[in-house]
Amino acid sequence: MTTDVFEQAVTILSRAKRGTCLTGAGISIDSGIPPFRGQGGLWEKLDPMKYASIQAFRRDPEAVWNVLMKDMKAVLTKARPNAGHTALVELEKMGILTTVITQNIDSLHQLAGNQDVIEFHGTFFWQRCESCDGRIETTKVDLAEIPPRCRCGGLLRPDCVFFGEMIPEEALARSGEMAATCDVMLVVGTSATVQPASLMPVIARENGAAVIEINTEPTPLTSSIATLSLMGRSSVILSDLVAAVHQKRDTP
Repeated sequence: MTTDVFEQAVTILSRAKRGTCLTGAGISIDSGIPPFRGQGGLWEKLDPMKYASIQAFRRDPEAVWNVLMKDMKAVLTKARPNAGHTALVELEKMGILTTVITQNIDSLHQLAGNQDVIEFHGTFFWQRCESCDGRIETTKVDLAEIPPRCRCGGLLRPDCVFFGEMIPEEALARSGEMAATCDVMLVVGTSATVQPASLMPVIARENGAAVIEINTEPTPLTSSIATLSLMGRSSVILSDLVAAVHQKRDTP
């Protein structure tokens, strides 16, 4: 990351009034949540179609809970927002960022304080009953019985999107609307390979928005869609950007 590229990003953000941010697993790594894809990702160890598909859950919910979801519950229960999350909250308070579209299921953006979060793939913060559609906070689920059950006797499952399920219609529609109407889109910690989420930066750029990518390595966006690409840890870069935007706005 060069000083020139960083300063360009600061200038773009300082002028923005309708910013949208698309986040992926990379923003939550510093909160202790491992990514699903890429080197060291969960899908290197587990077959997602065997343990993270709706077909697998309905075929053998006990195995899915024991192998995947029990550990995820433990990780997400301990996770707390990091400096990257709080930087996005600060951009919202400054009137720069209006909406966060997240592919993550950890609800850390809400815990950090962002007010408008579109959870593209749902959330693991809540469990939903397969029978009555009732919901319970994941932290309150009793794992004495696997798979855990609702008071009505129905199976509990995360209120997120399994492989083989559709993206919630409202999340998809609102994400497209925010992408089409923003003046800048931050793309943070995502591989930009999973559709339809990966189309949001394309929609933003086609409608005239600047696209600022923040990631640890190049993605399909880097050479084609991104206006600027800042390579490094998102928690560090976002914190530095916020500090620089504050300074730029406070300087006469």
